Amino acid sequence: MRRLQEKFRRFMNHPAPANSRYKPTCYEHAANCYTHAFLICPAIVGSALLHRLSEDQWEKITAWMYGVGLCALFIVSTVFHIISWKKSHLRTMEHCFHMCDRMMIYIFIAASYAPWLNLRELGPLASHMRWFIWLMAAGGAFYVFLYHEKYKIVELFFYLAMGFSPALVVTSMNNTDGLQELAWGGLIYCMGVIFFKSDGIIPFAHAIWHLFVATAAAVHYYAIWKYLYRSPADIILQL
Repeated sequence: MRRLQEKFRRFMNHPAPANSRYKPTCYEHAANCYTHAFLICPAIVGSALLHRLSEDQWEKITAWMYGVGLCALFIVSTVFHIISWKKSHLRTMEHCFHMCDRMMIYIFIAASYAPWLNLRELGPLASHMRWFIWLMAAGGAFYVFLYHEKYKIVELFFYLAMGFSPALVVTSMNNTDGLQELAWGGLIYCMGVIFFKSDGIIPFAHAIWHLFVATAAAVHYYAIWKYLYRSPADIILQL
């Protein structure tokens, strides 16, 4: 492993000290930017498609909630990595966008569950998760504001806890169509966490994490499009 690390040393720096940020190399900065920048336009188009396929006002609102979370994740991540790469002297702005990048993960998790919680029939107790997940997202964002980069393991635990807790409600729905894709997407996210925590150990670890995020988001989007919104064929037949 050490010999392999030496071979790729120019592509990555040493691991960051405890509770400190990792400093990517120029190559890693570029990869971090491009792996999310190229997804902004597809996310916007996909969000607009869900809005177009909406049959009522509640579906439209849900499509916007999900779409804004999806697009904002890639936009904020891209802007942060560009500032970190090209404008590293703007430390205050970089710090601000780094916090926003971390906060967006909580918001994105809530937005990803919103279509399932809003558009599927839930029991009286499970229905509380519709608003509770946003309360968790707000709590996570507040935690980042107070303790950004101080307790990384705690922050990671919060991400995973927020990602798994609504799944207990979703899996209890009478209509289970799409839950297999939802589970696969969650598994991909979990596998990506390995790379999320491997900066300085695996070259381009953060960019690889971005690819896992993109893949999992695509799987979840497909499930939402297929099982919660109408097929484009239905639209064509009505034209």
